[in-house]
Amino acid sequence: MLVEWMKHCIAIINVFRYNQAILKHLPTLEIYIWNVSAAAASCYMATLAVTTGLSAPFNNLAVIYKQQGNYSDAISCYNEVLRIEPMAADGLVNRGNTYKEIGRVSEAIQDYIHAINIRPTMAEAHANLASAYKDSGHVDAAIKSYRKALLLRPDFPEATCNLLHTLQCVCCWEDRDKMFNEVEGIIQRQVSISVLPSVQPFHAIAYPIDPVLALEISRKYAAHCSVIASRFALSPFKYPAPLPVKHERQSGRLRIGYVSSDFGNHPLSHLMGSVFGMHNRENVEVFCYALSPNDGTEWRQRTQFEAEHFIDVSAMSSDMIAKLINEDKIQILINLNGYTKGARNEIFAMQPAPIQVSYMGFPGTTGATYIDYLVTDEFVSPTRFSHIYSEKLVHLPHCYFVNDYKQKNLDVLDPTLQHKRSDYGLPEDKFIFACFNQLYKMDPEIFNTWCNILKRVPNSALWLLRFPAAGEMRLRAYAVAQGVHPDQIIFTDVAMKQEHIRRSALADLFLDTPLCNAHTTGTDILWAGLPMVTRPLEKMATRVAGSLCLATGLGDEMIVSSMKEYEEKAVSLALDRPKLQSLTNRLKAVRLTCPLFDTERWVRNLERAYFKMWNIHCSGQQPHRFKVAENDFDFPYDR
Repeated sequence: MLVEWMKHCIAIINVFRYNQAILKHLPTLEIYIWNVSAAAASCYMATLAVTTGLSAPFNNLAVIYKQQGNYSDAISCYNEVLRIEPMAADGLVNRGNTYKEIGRVSEAIQDYIHAINIRPTMAEAHANLASAYKDSGHVDAAIKSYRKALLLRPDFPEATCNLLHTLQCVCCWEDRDKMFNEVEGIIQRQVSISVLPSVQPFHAIAYPIDPVLALEISRKYAAHCSVIASRFALSPFKYPAPLPVKHERQSGRLRIGYVSSDFGNHPLSHLMGSVFGMHNRENVEVFCYALSPNDGTEWRQRTQFEAEHFIDVSAMSSDMIAKLINEDKIQILINLNGYTKGARNEIFAMQPAPIQVSYMGFPGTTGATYIDYLVTDEFVSPTRFSHIYSEKLVHLPHCYFVNDYKQKNLDVLDPTLQHKRSDYGLPEDKFIFACFNQLYKMDPEIFNTWCNILKRVPNSALWLLRFPAAGEMRLRAYAVAQGVHPDQIIFTDVAMKQEHIRRSALADLFLDTPLCNAHTTGTDILWAGLPMVTRPLEKMATRVAGSLCLATGLGDEMIVSSMKEYEEKAVSLALDRPKLQSLTNRLKAVRLTCPLFDTERWVRNLERAYFKMWNIHCSGQQPHRFKVAENDFDFPYDR
């Protein structure tokens, strides 16, 4: 009997281990693996109960614990592996990966270095060390380790793609076109064989790749989230009845849920801080589900205080969060993360609400069949580009990108609180162009254009941020190679939010990056009264700044349609100071009245969108594209 039971255990274990080995090539097997993993875990523990000195059962148990999100027990198992086999390089890498996933990066680095010392030719250890270095800000060390990994294993898609992104972050553009061609080929091959792409969706939005390919990347990641969701084996949820919440005989409220890991000191909360409390409680009942623990900042405290319901779910498993959302009878659930850090998109893949929406956190398509709508606007996501989105487009009036400056940053408008150029070592007598975007948004085409502008405008300079600092020397050298005088390139450190906005007004003209626009930064500088030049392309992330400009009412004077026009516009404004001063004065004059900074107006329009979504659902129709009108004909009542 015992022999038969052990044979059964071995069979389950072999199935589990075999599927783990080929999982990378056939990701749909994860569903099956999850179903057998509990049995496999029992067998591993039974094996450990009757044997000693075996590391494999501990290693395999750790894999199961990681899949379940039980990182503490996974680390304990890896500790046992390394106690039994102190020189197990694989065990060190696996423990390092687990440390990295839970943010213990310094411990991960130590494990990777130890593994490399044991097995110097282990390419995976070098690549993972590079990733940890990048996460901790040691970009040059990361580049060196990625290159070592590729030297050891030239056919290493993850290392190739991550090296490209790391180089892009510090504006190292040698062989850039060749590398992008190679990476695009990798993505196309991976998509064709249903392998999770080595380029993440958030990286793809800033890459010069076909928007349709970017959609395919998002689709693969969305499908992966569905696989993770399926592991929890939840039964389909029951939803609130599809009945209008308001009509002549009933006055209910629409139950709206916001899910985010960024309720805290994060650009999303800086921008949306007032939204949750501004919702009209006669029409809408708001629930905020926080995926991250309390960071103790004013932004977290404000949302907790102003939102009608604020629930910290950071310690809960994804299935329990989904169940809670469903028990709260949420009718419309909004994903404020998308494919950004801290996201738990598997919650949305479980479909706890009848209508699910993507907004704000991720400026692109989710590629998810379980996300019905994308809240955007007509400029950012024109109907003619609807084929590059999986969601149905909801066009808000004016600009989809909300901000909170009128409520939180009125001091910027106080002339007695203005900074001086001398406070930051900026030259008083030069015309200062500025770009405060992160350096990964820059590319040779835009930087060459900036160099041309600097050479054509006498006594001018370009003000950039050390964002990150590792890019400064490369950009300085690149500019000099283009014939720009060294003192025409000025770098300063990243500043705190309030200071950053106020000091932005010290520049004369903001130069946007077409490949991936200024988003939060764009609202910052426009609120500071600094005009910009921007060129929209096709993808969502390339069109946001244009929408911001249009919502000031002055967009036609700041938006261009080609790089040649971009250069000419910047030069002409710099050389015609009265014309630029007129634009600056008009921009400053409209800040308190234009739609861009009218948060209350924006919230009413968002509520109109929510009621339209719900009324479409109640009528039995499938989700479909619509435009929000600023009237109350069908808001909040179903007519």
